Amino acid sequence: MKLMFALVFSLLAATAHAQSLQQPVLTYFDQPGLSADQLGVIVNDDDPDSVAIAAYYREKRSIPAANLIHVRFKPGDSNMSREVFIKLKRRVDRATPKTVQAFALTWAKPYRVDCMSITSAFAFGFDAAYCASSCKPTRPSPYFNSNVAQPYATYTIRPTMSLAASSVADAKRLIDRGVASDHSNPAGTAYLLSTSDKARNVRAAGYEALRLQMNSIIPTEIVQADTLARKTDVMFYFTGLTHVPALDSNTFLPGAIGDHLTSAGGELFGGSQMSSLKWLEAGATGSYGAVVEPCNYLNKFPIPGVVMAHYLHARLPAWRNMPATAASPCRRV
Repeated sequence: MKLMFALVFSLLAATAHAQSLQQPVLTYFDQPGLSADQLGVIVNDDDPDSVAIAAYYREKRSIPAANLIHVRFKPGDSNMSREVFIKLKRRVDRATPKTVQAFALTWAKPYRVDCMSITSAFAFGFDAAYCASSCKPTRPSPYFNSNVAQPYATYTIRPTMSLAASSVADAKRLIDRGVASDHSNPAGTAYLLSTSDKARNVRAAGYEALRLQMNSIIPTEIVQADTLARKTDVMFYFTGLTHVPALDSNTFLPGAIGDHLTSAGGELFGGSQMSSLKWLEAGATGSYGAVVEPCNYLNKFPIPGVVMAHYLHARLPAWRNMPATAASPCRRV
């Protein structure tokens, strides 16, 4: 059984600037997926919402009971201290079956461990070398743009996603969209928005090359605007703004991905910029956000072509071996 997961903080980033890439030749490969027994679901037994989300996800994805990993900590805080996390991670590692290759978290708070996102912290273990703070690259992730079937067995990394939502009901809808996307091959469109926000529009330099490569696989449109509205076929939506207008006017297909390359999209609650949760509330199934200031380095944000190639089981060879920083260690599986 291959799984299509609903992801938060789980798209790909890379260190190369889009303008430095030569136009790649598109080829295909068999993208490996995870089976249900290869995913560990981490639940906070002190958080009733986490317990409910974990139970629902386990049922929908047929996750074995042995892969439900129990932890306890006071819910509600946005940030977990590194000291608390390190102790918790040791317990998780001891309780995790060796067959588990990736984790799913079942809470929205905490979403940060000091200077790391909590998803990166679970993937790599807490390590300041992976902190995205300040305007400099982090340690590269060996898992970036990899198609290995077993990331833990190969890299000792368990890519981690967050089933984050504002409520249990929202989380269930998110999970349902992920399930609905399995093997669906929807007839959607990839929208690449080139916005007026110069600092956050840095990915636009690579849009035309990407459009030429992907258009034969999925309709790909470059939109010179700050707003995308009333589209009924959104599969990918990449933009660069602090707040994305008119999200609710669009229809996101099951499994759709969107992100908005801004400094604090990973601050899920109470931030000054739009939370990544807004994508999910509008109907997307996957998104991404930074929890500390990343500046506008492309290596700290998803590269649309890599995301799309992995999602669509296509490979762009010019991007095959690029390293990535820890802004996001995961890819869709």
